[in-house]
Amino acid sequence: MEDSNRVEQLLASLRDDNEALRDHAATNLSQIGEVAIPKLINLFLEDDLVIREAAATSVAKIGEPAIDPLIEALAEDEEWMVREQAASALGKIKSPRCITPLMKALEGDRDGAVRNAAIWALERIGSPEAVPALVHALTDATLREDAARVLKKIGDSRATDALIKELQGPSWIVRRHAAEALGKIGDPRGIDPLVESLGDEDWLVRRNAVESLAQLGNNRVISALVPLLEDENEMVRDTAEGALSSFGWTPESSQS
Repeated sequence: MEDSNRVEQLLASLRDDNEALRDHAATNLSQIGEVAIPKLINLFLEDDLVIREAAATSVAKIGEPAIDPLIEALAEDEEWMVREQAASALGKIKSPRCITPLMKALEGDRDGAVRNAAIWALERIGSPEAVPALVHALTDATLREDAARVLKKIGDSRATDALIKELQGPSWIVRRHAAEALGKIGDPRGIDPLVESLGDEDWLVRRNAVESLAQLGNNRVISALVPLLEDENEMVRDTAEGALSSFGWTPESSQS
């Protein structure tokens, strides 16, 4: 009974306006452990986002014992708010066991907020195992930017073809991420598409393409980089100069 009363008191503290008190309650609830899990998941239904997030943080701190209840909530609960916070909590736990359920949510959940939470959770975990689901998310206009960003961080060659396609896409944010990601991945298939992106209307796409071509290290791109020394944007010009220098190019060598 004493534990039950303690849990109720701490749950009430999660609703407090004082952030320090909410953090204290979340920590103490996590120390109480499994008995608090169902009650914390019930708080995912609260109208107040702050309370929902505090509950998710608290249940995530419980760790391994919370994984199965959270996976069940993510897969089966009818309320999108519950599924959203379940995804968020699984991302904070960062266990490899969380990856497959999060991938399923990213690919198949009917609610955009849940799919978005799944992307952020997979970003926290940072496993290459999630690459196929993230590549699939590039086809969703509402998720494309976040998916490209996470693929950039993971840097897996299985995303190369999809990122090359996005270099010609309508979103300048996605093109920026794609141009940067291709350099990190290091797949030579990215060279020609990146050379094309040197003419992109967005200056940061051009700069990222220059940096990635320097990382890929193929000196056949030198002639494509030289014109960017006259680019309208100073950062593009400076980046092109550094890239050309990394290839051993000098203005004198262009005259010889």
